[in-house]
Amino acid sequence: MEAVKEMESVEKIQAINKTSWIQRMKSYKRTPLSFVLWLLVNVAMIATVAVLAYLIVYILVNGVPYLNSQLFELKYTSENASVFPAIINTLIMTVLSLLFAVPLGIFAAIYLVEYAKRGNKLVEVVRLTAETLSGIPSIVYGLFGMLFFVKALGWGLCLLSGAATMAIMILPLIMRTTEEALKSVPDSFREGSFGLGAGKLRTVFRIILPSAVPGILSGVILGIGRIVGETAALMYTAGTIAEIPANVMGSGRTLALHMYVLSCEGLHINQAYATAVVLLLIVLVINAVSSFIAKRITKG
Repeated sequence: MEAVKEMESVEKIQAINKTSWIQRMKSYKRTPLSFVLWLLVNVAMIATVAVLAYLIVYILVNGVPYLNSQLFELKYTSENASVFPAIINTLIMTVLSLLFAVPLGIFAAIYLVEYAKRGNKLVEVVRLTAETLSGIPSIVYGLFGMLFFVKALGWGLCLLSGAATMAIMILPLIMRTTEEALKSVPDSFREGSFGLGAGKLRTVFRIILPSAVPGILSGVILGIGRIVGETAALMYTAGTIAEIPANVMGSGRTLALHMYVLSCEGLHINQAYATAVVLLLIVLVINAVSSFIAKRITKG
């Protein structure tokens, strides 16, 4: 009986979808411009999916055949072109950059949304500056990091210099996405919390922030993607040594930089494609884990 009911519900849904499709087509005949816009939207969607699928398939076809045990040996040599040191350096770079950028970005967004008065000139200046910084090329950040962290502070080419530079790069992104996430929280949440006697600080950290976590995590995911895929800025700040440093004051290359160096040398093109596959898998895993955490926090 349950199977019959499920089949009937499926048939009803299909009939409704077919009816709505016919109605939409009739309306498009009356308004040709709407049909043109609908067609353009669908063409753009198909083109985007096709380009993305082509890139993924191209990377997998050229890289998967060269994934072997030598590629994941502990130490890099000119024979194995191991990506293992680059993987560890990428994880270290990501964690350090997020430790710098996420607290600053979240607290800055909390001030702009919850504490700053509306119409405040300082808020407008901060937002304009953040939007301007988001459009600056990464090579400019790399030159700044080299002049300030590497030269002026005397840190040299190291993971810490690269992480500080990357934190500045992703700070506007995290701040703006967090700001929009906080704005999306209904004012009724705030009013209800204040009505129950909670203070401003308690309301922000117990009511507003947990509700805005999915939006905040989306900004963090975008920031991670920029860290993992960056090459120009890290070339001038973190260095290109293919080994795991003893501490954060040592130099090391990330996966994207490792792939860039291999392709420029021209001696390990196949290993460069294999590195691209590893990089793609790491990004997918990070996105999946972040989405899982966001869902668990939202349900909790």
